[in-house]
Amino acid sequence: MNGKVFPVHNNKFKFGTNGLESTEAEMMTPSDLENFAPAIDSTVEEWYAMDAEGWAKAAMTGKKLGFSFSGKRCVGDIGNDYIAGLAWKFGNDVMTKFEWTMVSGAKLSFDCMVNVTTPGGGDTTNLDKLEFEIVCYGKPAFTPAAI
Repeated sequence: MNGKVFPVHNNKFKFGTNGLESTEAEMMTPSDLENFAPAIDSTVEEWYAMDAEGWAKAAMTGKKLGFSFSGKRCVGDIGNDYIAGLAWKFGNDVMTKFEWTMVSGAKLSFDCMVNVTTPGGGDTTNLDKLEFEIVCYGKPAFTPAAI
């Protein structure tokens, strides 16, 4: 066997529950998250130089990293309550720390902006939803997995 595959639930996430001032002890995993989707948006500049004889050249000049999360609203869970409470705030009050430990063991950490898009709701027979997105603020720190 050349490699290993892992279930998505082996990914681990932590959010600071005291904004950008969060200590390691204040980093929590919100309960009942069901789905996450990372997205990288790159800025690419293209040009057609004479020396390329009509063929394009390109350079990546910027990146944007974000995640969307969805799950259940779990009242009384510190991480879930913190994220849900950001729905009514803006500016610096929605900035916090974020850590993602990937299934490989690699780790990505950064300051982020949290945008709560669904602080509850659903059909009468459903459980309350919690949906939000985060956007990386500046360059993330990437730590490769130990081999």
